[in-house]
Amino acid sequence: MKKMRDIPDHDRPREKLAARGPQSLTNAELIALLLGRGVKGRDVSQIAGDVKQYLDNAKGNPSYDALLVIEGIGAAKACEIMACFELGRRYLADDEGVAGSRITKPDEVLPLVSEWRDKKQEYFFCITLNGAGEVIRRRVVTIGILNQSLVHPREVFAEAITDRAASVILVHNHPSGTLDPSTQDISITRQLIEAGSILGIRVLDHIIVTKKGYVSLKELGHM
Repeated sequence: MKKMRDIPDHDRPREKLAARGPQSLTNAELIALLLGRGVKGRDVSQIAGDVKQYLDNAKGNPSYDALLVIEGIGAAKACEIMACFELGRRYLADDEGVAGSRITKPDEVLPLVSEWRDKKQEYFFCITLNGAGEVIRRRVVTIGILNQSLVHPREVFAEAITDRAASVILVHNHPSGTLDPSTQDISITRQLIEAGSILGIRVLDHIIVTKKGYVSLKELGHM
């Protein structure tokens, strides 16, 4: 990979982005633009190449500690990279291309969460719907171990209220691969149904997904 000083000005990441837009940059160039500069003995292009290789292997789910291992990445840059991924997740990944989809049965939810079905962490989603049963937005509420302290009605329904949603569908994945709902899954579902009832927002279903399939807590008779 060429060092940044050897690249003509018009082909450097900042100039390319300004002239042609971010879509014209390679992943390594976007990372180089984010990093800004290299460190003594390592050009920014070299560091960006290492970061890209790590992100490719991590499948876009970076770890702060793993980023720090890369030569030329310190705490500040690791934090910036993590912040960029989190912002992207919040602003883009949650609802891109899903608004307007009509949900009438559990299996129609699967395309909306397909990329998260085999994640190694547990993702809890809230899908908001209008009165016609059409998707307004899909959001990740929490990432991590599912428990009552992490999945709070406040976090689930705050955005649903903003969306003026008539109803919601809850979804989370089981990294273990088992589709059996836990006692905690059932307890949280009932807690959220009660909270939604007070707010006038129906919880239509809570769906557990894995790489191999799904189960609907409504179909299982738990709600």
